[in-house]
Amino acid sequence: MTRVLIAEDEALLAAEIREELLRQWPQAQIVGMARDGHEALRFVEQLAPQVCFLDVQMPGLSGLEVAQLVGRRAHVVFITAHERYAVQAFDEGAVGYLLKPLDPARMAKTLLRLKERLSLPPADLGGLAARMAPAAVAEPLRWITVQRGRELQLITVEDVAYFRADHKYVAVVTADSEALISLPLKELVARLDGEHFWQVHRSTIVNARAIKSVGRSLSGKLSIALKDRPETLEVSPSYAHRFKQL
Repeated sequence: MTRVLIAEDEALLAAEIREELLRQWPQAQIVGMARDGHEALRFVEQLAPQVCFLDVQMPGLSGLEVAQLVGRRAHVVFITAHERYAVQAFDEGAVGYLLKPLDPARMAKTLLRLKERLSLPPADLGGLAARMAPAAVAEPLRWITVQRGRELQLITVEDVAYFRADHKYVAVVTADSEALISLPLKELVARLDGEHFWQVHRSTIVNARAIKSVGRSLSGKLSIALKDRPETLEVSPSYAHRFKQL
């Protein structure tokens, strides 16, 4: 059995990777499922995995930073939505890479290379992580994975009208649907493209491209009408500067 750690902050994608990995490689033993970089590093210290699947972008420590700290203790497979980072990592020593959304054929190629390399010492990716980290952290979120019944659905962020905090979850609202994810709103703010996604309330982020109009009440309060949704969104005073020209 080969001990494997999966570090991916999107729970649904992490579950999909686990399922596909075990389907294609029954000899793998999943010793941990980390939700952030700090947890991933603790698992490396405590569980000594032989292989780490690391999301390039995670809360706390990025996958690149974890790889830098892991050193030669484990083979690394990067998980990323941006192929240029994955190819660079592959060329400079990473065992392989998985692109989001998950492709079973890409998984098969990665596992084939991984099995060929298991008998060799893991590559030290410290230098690679240092070079890639600044650019990778700057890349905005491009898609969201949501659960619909027993299926996973990918929603591109361009199709999202707005995000709304809903207790410990966040509602992802599109023109014709609504689903819940566990990624906190404050992390979404940091990972979304700030040019197009504006926080207008402590519980709301709106896609500027989904805005139809902005109105002002007699009391001076602002509200947003959407192109493809009937509801209006409240703009709190602390975020009203977005619309100061009104």
